[in-house]
Amino acid sequence: MEHGEIRRLMIFAPPRHGKSELVSRRFPAWYLGRHPARQFISASYSADLAGDFGRDVRNVVASRGFAALFPGIGLAEDSTARNRWHTNQGGSYVAAGVGTAITGRGADILNIDDPVKDRQAAESTAIRDATWNWFTSTAYTRLMPGGAIVLTMTRWHQDDLAGRLLAEQAAGGERWDVLSLPALDADGAALWPEAYDTEVLGRIRTAIGERDWAALYMQAPRPAEGAIFKVEQIGILDAVPAGYGPMVRAWDLAATRATGTRDPDSTVGLLLKRLPDKRLVVVDVVRLRGGPDEVERAIVSTARQDGWGVRISLPQDPGQAGRAQIAYLTRQLQGFQVDASPESGDKVTRAMPVASQANTGNLSLVRAGWNRALLDELAAFPGGSHDDQVDALSRAFALLGQQTYDLMALVGKDPHGYGLRFMTEAVMASSPTRWWR
Repeated sequence: MEHGEIRRLMIFAPPRHGKSELVSRRFPAWYLGRHPARQFISASYSADLAGDFGRDVRNVVASRGFAALFPGIGLAEDSTARNRWHTNQGGSYVAAGVGTAITGRGADILNIDDPVKDRQAAESTAIRDATWNWFTSTAYTRLMPGGAIVLTMTRWHQDDLAGRLLAEQAAGGERWDVLSLPALDADGAALWPEAYDTEVLGRIRTAIGERDWAALYMQAPRPAEGAIFKVEQIGILDAVPAGYGPMVRAWDLAATRATGTRDPDSTVGLLLKRLPDKRLVVVDVVRLRGGPDEVERAIVSTARQDGWGVRISLPQDPGQAGRAQIAYLTRQLQGFQVDASPESGDKVTRAMPVASQANTGNLSLVRAGWNRALLDELAAFPGGSHDDQVDALSRAFALLGQQTYDLMALVGKDPHGYGLRFMTEAVMASSPTRWWR
C-alpha cells in the first residue's frame, strides 16, 4: 500500500494477535515517516479507541527512534491533540469513530480497524446498515485521488462491512486484496504458537462455542444455529446455463406502503428457472416499495420484459378484497400465464422444500447486485426482520413443482407457436421418455 501497488486491502485476524499494533499503531507512523506531507485518517468502532490509537501513533512520531529512522521529520510544534495532529512537513493524522463526521479532511490512506465492537452490535441490522452508510457516504468520500483503504477486522458476521464489500466485489464492484489469517491453518498449525498454541486455542474454542470460533478465530462467519438455508451451499453463476427449462416469476406483495416505518416490507418478484437436470437458478429479483399503482406497473412491466413463456405466480389474500385485487391484476396481465392462489401453511413449512434443494447444492444465483440482499435474507430466515424474498422463492419453487405442459392450451393461446416450441423442447430435454404424454 505504501508503494501504491495495492489500493484496497482487507486483513482478517483473530483477537489479540497483534493486528492493531501493526496496522493502527506502527503502520501510520511509518507511512507518515515515508510520506510526511500526506494525510492519514484512522477510524474504529468508537472515538475513544480511535483516539487511543492516535495518541500512540503521535507518541511514536515524537520518539527518538522515529527521529533516527526519519531525520528531520516529526510533529508540528502545535500538535498535541491525540485525535488530530500534523507533521512538520504539512502531513496530518485524524482519528475518528465509525459513524462520526470527518468532513473537511482528506485521506491518502483510510484505515478502518475493527468497525464492529461485539456480537451484539454485529447482530444488529440497524448498526450494520449505519456502518455501511457511514462508509459509503462519509468515509469513502474523504479519499484523495489515488487514495487507498485498509480494512482490518475480526469477522463477526456474514453481513459485516467486509462481507458487504466482498459481495459488492462479486457483483462487479471494486476489487480487494484479502489477507485472511485463521487461528489454525488447513494442517491444524497455530498462527502464533508462541502466544496461542493449539492447546490454548482448543480451550478457547470450547469456551466460546463453534459459531464464534468460526467467525472470530477462523474468519468464516456463519448464521446462527437453526438457520434453515445453508447459504454456503448456494452457488453464484456468471450466466444462466444453457438448456431449456420452465420459469416462474413469483411475487410477494407488501400489504401497504408502511409510511413512517424505518424498514418496511418490500414487494418482491423473483424469477426462478428449473434446468433440464432439475437444478434451480434464481435469474432475477425485483424489489420495490410503493403504493398499489406502483406495484401494478412493476408487475405488468416485468411480465412484458420476461415474455410470454414465463409463468406468473401471485398470492391471493383471503377475503373479498384479496379476490378483487387478484382479479384486477389478472385482467392487467391478460395474455400471460397467471397462477393466483392463497398461501397455505406457515412460512417455514412453505420454505422447507426449496431449502432442502438449496442445502444440497441444487440452487444457484445469477451474479447480480441483488445477490447479497437475497443471501442475507436466506441466512437470517426465519429469525430475520424480513422474509419477502424467501416467500417469493418458496412460491416460485412450489409452482415449478406443480407445472405441467398443456400443449393444446398453448396452441390456443399462442397462435404463432413460439411458446409451444419452447415448452415442447423443454419437455423433451428434461424427460424424453415422457414425451408421449
